[in-house]
Amino acid sequence: MNGDVVGAAGAFVAGPDWVRHAVWWHVYPLGFTGAEPRLAADAPVAHRLGHLTAWLDHLLELGASGLALGPVFASETHGYDTTDHYRVDPRLGDDGDFDALVAAASARGVRVLLDGVFNHVGRGHAAFRAVLEQGPSAPTASWFRLRPDAAWTDAAWTPGTEPDYDDFEGHRHLVALDHSCPAVVDHVADVMIHWLDRGVAGWRLDAAYAVPKEFWAQVTERVRARHPHAYLMGEVIHGDYTAFVTEGGLDSVTQYELWKAVWSSLNDRNFHELAHALRRHDGFLEHFVPYTFLGNHDVTRIASRLTDPAHLAHALVVLATTGGTPAVYAGDEHGFRGVKEDRAGGDDEVRPPFPASPAELSPVGLPVFHLHQELLGLRRRHAWLHRARTEVLDVSNEFLAYASAEEGERVVVAMSTAGGPVEVRVPGAGDVLAGRARLDAPGTPGARVRLEPGGWVVLAG
Repeated sequence: MNGDVVGAAGAFVAGPDWVRHAVWWHVYPLGFTGAEPRLAADAPVAHRLGHLTAWLDHLLELGASGLALGPVFASETHGYDTTDHYRVDPRLGDDGDFDALVAAASARGVRVLLDGVFNHVGRGHAAFRAVLEQGPSAPTASWFRLRPDAAWTDAAWTPGTEPDYDDFEGHRHLVALDHSCPAVVDHVADVMIHWLDRGVAGWRLDAAYAVPKEFWAQVTERVRARHPHAYLMGEVIHGDYTAFVTEGGLDSVTQYELWKAVWSSLNDRNFHELAHALRRHDGFLEHFVPYTFLGNHDVTRIASRLTDPAHLAHALVVLATTGGTPAVYAGDEHGFRGVKEDRAGGDDEVRPPFPASPAELSPVGLPVFHLHQELLGLRRRHAWLHRARTEVLDVSNEFLAYASAEEGERVVVAMSTAGGPVEVRVPGAGDVLAGRARLDAPGTPGARVRLEPGGWVVLAG
């Protein structure tokens, strides 16, 4: 069941109970399956979704429990220029392929999250094609934020005349929806319910920050009336995270602040930045549980972002031991590298095709995989970490110690980027749960750990 009333002033938005145990493995399907970069007209259906089924056991071995899919609906190119929200992209398969993937996941206890692009559509979407073909009198003209001029009136319009319109962040092929239009509310709610009826567990709402919170509130109210246990998470890069949750009726939003602070503080050897972000994160946890991550399909991979590859362990420790619903971007668990560039095709490096099975991956990445298994396993054994509050215990430029606690449970984390050994205060800390350190005066207020150069440790509280 869901927790406190969503949107109530001061209430904690707990979300569905099952999310407490969720760890997502995030996949960008078009890239993962090696689909063509552009959907050709009248191209036959390519049954590629089965490729993902072959990786479900890998997901479980990693320690994840959910499959967070990038776009799977019919689109023109990268999946975020949707042309039909009710149709599986022919480059990935058809309804039968989708149902088979969901069934295979469900048989393993794996929940599936879909990526909903509801801020904009591709120019090939039927609702926008009607506008281009029928002009101002098109029944779906009110769906879009059109900018009419003298040529865009019933009397003046001639076939072939296009309206000016708002788009998404300057991308002309992404036509912005008008979220004040009741028909758009109806459409989005119906799409979300349709796929929840088909067996998915929730939605990632793309570019949620660009959509009015009032729109999300209307949609989520309808969706929850039909599917009260659905997990609804919005992509919010900047803005008031808490307001998007409480006013928009969401369960969570993406925690980009913490993502940035993790790699930036490690690269700059400035743990004060991460300490500040953890205090901010603690404030969000007063209201909701953020969706936490180290990588996704839109950003440079964490292994490439970090100046020192050894600090990948430190980043993963933060993900595993702080409050949140954690996600691992496919490939990060094997130390994949990839740099996102601001150009056409600039996402390709972070959205590569994967082999037919995990057995074909290079063994070079196995140490990183085993580290993920260790730390995600720790996370799964301490499910209370989902809502854990974090207190910074000791901090300098080159070392940090914090405690995460909830439900009478506690773990203590210490990490260092220093070139030599350091001693860090860890009051109350006890046995080593992961990592390495020498612990003095365990279980006392004066407990301290000695970390080796660049070391880290997770301790029982």
